[in-house]
Amino acid sequence: MAIQIALFNHKGGVGKTTTTFNLGWMLAEKGKKVIIVDCDPQCNLTGMVLGFKDGEDFDSLYPCDEDRVRNIRDGLEPAFESRPVLIEPVDCMPIKRQPNMLLLPGHIGLAEYEVTLGISQELSGSLRTLQNLPGAMHYLLSKTAKRYNADYVLVDMSPSLGPINQNLLMTSDCFIVPMFPDYFSAMATVSLSSILPKWCSWAKHAKTLPLLQEAIYPFPDKTPKFLGTIIQNIYIKKGVPAAVFQHWIDEIRSGVVENLLPVLDENDMLLPDEVYHEASLIGSDQMQLPLFFRDTASQPILQLSDFNTLIVLSQEHHVPVYDLEDHELGKAGDVAKNMKESMNRFRALFSDGADRIIILTENAESH
Repeated sequence: MAIQIALFNHKGGVGKTTTTFNLGWMLAEKGKKVIIVDCDPQCNLTGMVLGFKDGEDFDSLYPCDEDRVRNIRDGLEPAFESRPVLIEPVDCMPIKRQPNMLLLPGHIGLAEYEVTLGISQELSGSLRTLQNLPGAMHYLLSKTAKRYNADYVLVDMSPSLGPINQNLLMTSDCFIVPMFPDYFSAMATVSLSSILPKWCSWAKHAKTLPLLQEAIYPFPDKTPKFLGTIIQNIYIKKGVPAAVFQHWIDEIRSGVVENLLPVLDENDMLLPDEVYHEASLIGSDQMQLPLFFRDTASQPILQLSDFNTLIVLSQEHHVPVYDLEDHELGKAGDVAKNMKESMNRFRALFSDGADRIIILTENAESH
């Protein structure tokens, strides 16, 4: 059974989409079958992977073909539009140069289901007409993962606190919180420590409602486990984060320890300490924590510098920042040499990060 990992932070612009793509690709490179899912109505992941630039490109994903389901909204339509057919797996899109990874495309119209889902999640315990909606997204992703025999489903979520994100997170197996080294990410540890317990309380209640368990798409019995943060866009100076960036890295880690971990622990959303410790031993990058950070769960899964021009080339050629070919760099001499060195560093970092994810999720299955 596939492990569903949500990448969530209600703060926007923290690299959720690039992380989903680069990390998913590395897991696929390690032999895992991966589906990356675009659940953001802005469809940035879909556009990045497929190279879409305008509405006409996206129209090709929205055909009037009832025999094929080709995006997230159409996949959910039977439940949300009360059609007399069952939800079917999405026809995922192959990804150039990575046969082990597939894209489940997004749809701008997914946002249309936000209000209906919100009502259903508040009232579905008493209204039979809404009982199929809270379990529909998990059902769709599970059926699609089973069709392709996927090991991992990575869900790229919007920067929102709406019902769709609430549902996606609380029906996932695990979740990762991407961060940037700034004030807003540090404050996100405070707001998340308030939001997540409420979402967890709602999900616990939903799992006890007979009407949701009797639904065509039953609400799943899930308690998502926190895998860790990913901190990126760090400016590195002489091999270490510049002072102002290190300050915010420390603030984020302190916020995770002081604000986030206690409420996650109270709601059974953490793995055992020894699992985080085992994952932290992988690799030899700049992952080591100061001694006062006693909880290894606060240690980032990945800590990445700014991608610089590599991100532009990555988006242009629809491959990870570490998998660009020589002719795609468009440079020669020392410039090309420096770019390749950066690519090798990112490859090593993402490789270590993928190994940590594998260890953490293997243990999450048994808890």
